[in-house]
Amino acid sequence: MSSVSDKSSVLLPVCLIIIAMISVQSGASLAKLLFPLVGAEGATSLRLGFGTLVLTLVYKPWRTPMTPGSLLPMLVYGLVLGGMNFLFYQSIKTLPLGIAVALEFTGPLAVAIFSSRRPIDFLWIILAMLGLLVLLPIFANHTDINLKGALYAISAGACWALYIVYGKKAGIKNGQSTVAIGTLIAAVFFCPIGIAQNGSALFQLPILPIALGVGILSTALPFSLEMMALRRIPSRTFGTLMSLEPAIGALSGLIILQEHLTLQQWGGMLAIMVASVGATLTIKPASKKKK
Repeated sequence: MSSVSDKSSVLLPVCLIIIAMISVQSGASLAKLLFPLVGAEGATSLRLGFGTLVLTLVYKPWRTPMTPGSLLPMLVYGLVLGGMNFLFYQSIKTLPLGIAVALEFTGPLAVAIFSSRRPIDFLWIILAMLGLLVLLPIFANHTDINLKGALYAISAGACWALYIVYGKKAGIKNGQSTVAIGTLIAAVFFCPIGIAQNGSALFQLPILPIALGVGILSTALPFSLEMMALRRIPSRTFGTLMSLEPAIGALSGLIILQEHLTLQQWGGMLAIMVASVGATLTIKPASKKKK
């Protein structure tokens, strides 16, 4: 009986993480359908706006007292969260979803790799660089990949790296309300961009149901599911599972947006995914020097 319960205790958080990744990428595909109507900036505003509304109702962040020491990490966390969303949506204007996710994934991969100094780390660096060389439009046969979009995706990855660092700091001080407060800060800074560009068109009745779906699928649901899963499994297992996200993004783009990738592009994505899995499983934090 104990082995059955052990398996179920592991299976539940794994399922939650997979559902969260499918939710995020489905939400991104849905948001891309809004681009012809409100642009990437408008879609970002709608995602952050509705995501903030749902998370605020669920987590009630006004009940969490803010201390002077928690303000700066929370502010940076909110800004990089908004920047990550804004830059990622800019990238998928010109890139297939799966490729944008793979390029963005280099951010958290860099956090994992540079937190260690072991020789095997260089294997994951080389593998990730090979994946980037395949995906980036450096050579003539890569004219189907937009360089500006690729730079947006990599910049979103840099924000993702900062999101990991400052999200941990903010989470220690503010607990479960961190996501709701951070999303609210992101909305305050980035929603005005989409509103200024679109005006009242952003609030047209036919758009709002899709926008609500984007906010729930891309923000409220996955963040909540990931939070539940992280309480039940080690962070290493979580990181390994998250390495599947580029593939899920590519499949979501294929099914919802009819975005077809070449075999070479799938190979580049696979190299980055393998590097991420390897980094998660083998890298250990550098040991602290004794005083």
